[in-house]
Amino acid sequence: MRAGDELPPLSVPVTRTLVVAGALASRDYQDVHHDAEAARAKGSPDIFMNILTTNGLVGRYITDYFGPEAVLRKVSIRLGVPNYPGDVLVLTGRIVSLSDHTAEVTVIGTNNLGPHVTGTVMVALPPEPAR
Repeated sequence: MRAGDELPPLSVPVTRTLVVAGALASRDYQDVHHDAEAARAKGSPDIFMNILTTNGLVGRYITDYFGPEAVLRKVSIRLGVPNYPGDVLVLTGRIVSLSDHTAEVTVIGTNNLGPHVTGTVMVALPPEPAR
């Protein structure tokens, strides 16, 4: 593993259940995340994913790649276009730097509307086992 390495993409189907469950799990009871009529009344074509669910998916993407002993130290993301049910979020990443058992990774998540999330993750890596 070294700086410049690309992480394999992760495709996440954006289902209505994922959007609602993510909002409930993060205690985000805003109606735009579970009530399609309310979302439409506020100008959205449907319910949409909240930032905490997106943040959790970014974290999952990183720990799936680096392993269960990796520890997220900093997750800095910015949202772009919404994630609506029926879409697919595709996460990609690239290792920017590695030093002292820490990796900096850029992450981009896109859907059919464009970039949904962009950001940087700092992750602490477990030490290599002695040989």
